[in-house]
Order: sequence, then structure tokens, then C-alpha cells
Amino acid sequence: MWRSPTRILSPDYRMPHSSRKVLHRLTPALLLAPGLLLFLLVIIWSAVQTFWISLHAWDGFGPMQWVGLANYAELWNDPQFWVSLYNNVVWLVIFLLAPPLGLAIALLVNQPIRSMRLAKSLFFMPLVLSTVTVGVIFVWFYDPTFGLLALIYSAFEAAAPAVLSNEYAVTFAVVFAGLWPQVAFCMVLFLAGLNNLDQEVIGAGRVDNARGWMMLRHVVLPQLKQVAFIAIAISMIGALRSFDIIAVMTNGGPFGSSTNLAYQMFEESLFSYRFGYGAALATVLFIIMMVFIVWYLRRLLADERTV
Repeated sequence: MWRSPTRILSPDYRMPHSSRKVLHRLTPALLLAPGLLLFLLVIIWSAVQTFWISLHAWDGFGPMQWVGLANYAELWNDPQFWVSLYNNVVWLVIFLLAPPLGLAIALLVNQPIRSMRLAKSLFFMPLVLSTVTVGVIFVWFYDPTFGLLALIYSAFEAAAPAVLSNEYAVTFAVVFAGLWPQVAFCMVLFLAGLNNLDQEVIGAGRVDNARGWMMLRHVVLPQLKQVAFIAIAISMIGALRSFDIIAVMTNGGPFGSSTNLAYQMFEESLFSYRFGYGAALATVLFIIMMVFIVWYLRRLLADERTV
């Protein structure tokens, strides 16, 4: 009878101690290797290459000319850069409203009421819409002749302002448009957190006669701490990289007043063919984002140590 040459290990077979030790040490590295390689190629190498381009004057076609830190010196003296940086700060501050608003809506729609299912779907809707769709909706909303804002003002017999043509109001108008889907995203995060609360802790709170605000403050919110931290971090990063809704609603206008760093980088690189200057803008934006990413990772590691 033909017998398979494959060796059949007995149940009592054990891997040698030295082999198990080597495998134990190599397993984490092998599991992390694909993601780490992708991170090095996509993030780190791209960042290094972008910084290298920022030290040159380059139109994207011809040879690069070394200019050193001249692009960064030009940034410092460029009024548009400071407008873009200010607008990024506005985006950051207003986007920090998304986590508390998302939490409030999540607490509302998480109530065991039949009609809340429809409300949950309505609040969830902005998340499934593309950014282009959201931008077009708010362009219609802000229209001073036939938009919803015009109807609201007409109810008080007043003329609606052309907010997208006002260089002092346009940034706030665009940011609030971007805030709409961000609140929906935070709502989904908090809904997931509310559905995974420790019911034993909830029950213990009820035994201690915790109700309403006391239950929320001392029992529910401490369990949502990690979710809130993630919502804040993602909202801050989302505010810094916002670009597409600006392109849809204003194209950076009027007079560059709604431009942020991401949009100015795009405009300088692809419209003005100043890839070196655009790379300098990208490097500054990357450094700002890295500050928040490092903060996020430090908090994440600190929370893991306390577990």
C-alpha cells in the first residue's frame, strides 16, 4: 500500500524550546512588516521626497533648480500663506464642535422610541453623501436669491446676505458646511460606543440611584472616553486636510479669503506650476498634522499602559 512521505506528528510532539523562542520573537515583526512597509513607502518616503522638492524651484516638467530654503522664506513673507493658516485655525476650532454635537445627537437617537429609527437615518444621511454633494447642497442653501437662507430672511422681511461672496464670512460658511457630515461621523462613533457600554456598570449606577445627568456624567461618559478621544483626533485631522469642499463651494475665493493650506498647495502646484513652493506648503501642513498625530499616539499608548 502506498504511504504518504509526509511525517505525521504525534500529539506529544513539541517544538524545541529554542525554535519556539525564535518564533515568539519573530511573530510580531512578521505581522507588522506589511503595514510598516506600506507606511514607510507611502508616508515616510513621500514626506521625504516632498521636502526634497521643497528645496528646489520646479515647474513639474524641466530640471529642478536648487534654491535651498528660499521657498520657506517666501512662505514667511506671503500674505496668502497667513490667510490660509488662519483659515486652518478656524477649521480646527469649529470642527471641535463635532464631537460634543455628535454625542448629543447619539444620546438622543439612542432612546428606545420607535420614531427614533427614522431620526437616526436622517442624522446619518450626511455621512453617506459625497463631499461634492454636500458642497452643492450648501451652495444652494446660501444662495441669496432662492436658497433656504433667503427664505429664512424673507420671513423677517430682510434681504439675505451673499455669504459666499463676503470675504469675512465665507470661511465660516464653508466650515459649517464641512461640519455637517463630520457631526454625523461622530454620531456614528458615539452610537457604537453607547451600544457597547458595560451593562453591569450601568446596573450598579442604578442601584446607587444614579439618574439622568448623574448617570451620564459618572457612568456613561467615563466609558466613552476612548471614543471621544478618537472623535476629537479624527475631527482635528479632518479639519487640517479639508480641501474638496472648498474647491466645490468657492474655489478659494473671493480673493483667496477661503483658501486653506491644502487648497493653496493644490493651487500653487497644479495651477501655477510651482511645485517647489507647493511642496513647501505641503511640508508645513505635514508638520502641523504630525503634531496632532504624535499627541494622539502618546495618549493612546498612555491609555494602553493604564489598562
